[in-house]
Amino acid sequence: MAFGWANPNKTKELMTGADVTVAGFTEEGMPFVDDYFITDYSECKLNSKEGTAIGVCPDVAYENSKDGLMVNNTRLVYGHRRDGVSLVMFRKPLNSTDEKYDLPVNPTEEMRVIWALGKLKPPDEARSYFLPQYHGSSEKVTYGHLVLIVSEKVNACFEAPVLRVERGVPVKFSLQAGHDVALYITSDSLGGNATLRNATETIYSGGPEAERVIASPHELIWVPDRNTPDQVYYQSLYQQKMGWKVQVVDGDISVMYNNSVLLDDQQVTFFWTLSEDSITIAARSMKKSGYLAIGLGSGMVNSYAYVGWIDDSGGHLNTYWIDGKHPSNLHSTNENLTHVRCRSENGIVTLEFERPLRPSCNDNGKPECKNIIDPTTPLKVIWAMGSKWTDKHLGETNMHTLTSQRPVPVLLIQGSSEAEQGLQPVLAVHGFMMFLAWGILLPGGILAARFLKHVKGDGWFRIHIYLQYSGLAIILLGLPFAVAELQGFYVSSLHVKFGIVAIIFACVQPMNAYLRPEKPAKGEDASSKRLIWEYFHVIVGRGAIVVGIAALFTGMKHLGERYGAENVHELSWALVIWFSVTALIVIYLEYRERQQRGRLLGGNDWVLGNVEEEDSDDLLSPNRDFAQKRSDSPEVMEVQLEPLNR
Repeated sequence: MAFGWANPNKTKELMTGADVTVAGFTEEGMPFVDDYFITDYSECKLNSKEGTAIGVCPDVAYENSKDGLMVNNTRLVYGHRRDGVSLVMFRKPLNSTDEKYDLPVNPTEEMRVIWALGKLKPPDEARSYFLPQYHGSSEKVTYGHLVLIVSEKVNACFEAPVLRVERGVPVKFSLQAGHDVALYITSDSLGGNATLRNATETIYSGGPEAERVIASPHELIWVPDRNTPDQVYYQSLYQQKMGWKVQVVDGDISVMYNNSVLLDDQQVTFFWTLSEDSITIAARSMKKSGYLAIGLGSGMVNSYAYVGWIDDSGGHLNTYWIDGKHPSNLHSTNENLTHVRCRSENGIVTLEFERPLRPSCNDNGKPECKNIIDPTTPLKVIWAMGSKWTDKHLGETNMHTLTSQRPVPVLLIQGSSEAEQGLQPVLAVHGFMMFLAWGILLPGGILAARFLKHVKGDGWFRIHIYLQYSGLAIILLGLPFAVAELQGFYVSSLHVKFGIVAIIFACVQPMNAYLRPEKPAKGEDASSKRLIWEYFHVIVGRGAIVVGIAALFTGMKHLGERYGAENVHELSWALVIWFSVTALIVIYLEYRERQQRGRLLGGNDWVLGNVEEEDSDDLLSPNRDFAQKRSDSPEVMEVQLEPLNR
């Protein structure tokens, strides 16, 4: 190692003409220092005949003095080398008697210091001193310079920085402060091993092994978890007050827990981490609410509920036993919960707590004593949300506004849920069958009855019947797939309500067709029963189509909200395009039908059917009687002939 002063008269090539001290260690590990002067960028070269030297040479080499004390005025104070790190302390005068090879040091003015690291050539028979070798390369620069005033006091006491870390995010420390400084993360603000002061502390990471030096640093990786307090300290294990604060903040909750699943309806995420005898649980809602509750049990009744809410005094979490559906059946319990937290961010409630797998109380009749979690069996979890909660005066206002329809069995050890086996294929089959029925078959049957009555015979009627019954059969076959998806029949979402109404309308039509009154004889007026039947049949049929199409679109919306399917948007637009094209075709067919009716009746009156076929008399047409009379009443026509050659 070389350290010294550059010639104050030079602004470039600072090493030539510099007065430096070269320090190092012998093969035996003994430290040494020597006074050197640089005359050239080269290893020291000696001319024995002329007694001269050039390069990086000790002062004694230039003078060839037998008494090196006259020019080598640098004195070793102390030196040691550990783990590849060298420390050498030396002393030399500010103003040396050697004015030729030593530069005076003015302690009150700025002076430029140069330094370098490199290899040393050991002494041999021709010379008795170490010679520095080349100390730099393009890959690794091991030299430099700086400006300093040696009389200025350096404040070695600096304020340690405040660190900020996130829960669940690994933090890497590179330790190279020496063997006497071991890092540890502690709850004690002083550090230095609180037990030596008869105090207590919690150590979160680090310890005696967390130490090393620059040459071989040690990496300490610490992952703050959800149980880490909001403020801890990084300190030295052997000395007090060498570190400072660590602020621990919440990061992404998904990285703070080992496992997570989406509960029923995809509205609440359930997180957990298992340990040997306890479980850490968290739940986060997807929608804004005043409180969030999760229950352990097969339903709301006979379940253990954990309710988290926020009020003016902060976040709260209470535990309850529910044995009925009335607020009076909600019984407060006293479970042994630790690390309890509840917070709300923009209305999104998150609750967290840790509890033992088996309650510490004996079975003395208290419900909480039976609240045992067995990691080897599925844990059934339900959820509920509402606008407001209070632990006092529970009433109807505390009842939930949103709730899960079924429990989700959570496999704690596997880190999954039984619901994750995937119902997407079931939904795909259900959706395709309903589109086939409400988007193709049933509308096709209506269009056949509307626009194919000009076909001779009863072909239009057969097409109408076959398409309608096929569509109804597919609807009834697709219904069990929806029930399987929900694991029960629940009238909860708008899609389900539209679907039920559409199915009811579709099932009414065959019964209505069975009760159809006989058609009137040719030339007779339709009976009131026939008129009522036709009105009812047309209105219910077309109403079923409208409600069925609404069920298709709400089904797509429900699919996106519940399962987050990526192609829902594209499928919804495909439905829009399909029904838009269908509507344009119907409009065109209606226009042509109107033109034909106008030519037939001698006017532009709009009718619903073709009167040329026996069962196609459109009883809803205002021109039916007029058309019938016009086709049935014969007219006498007179023609007067005259000769051409009159």
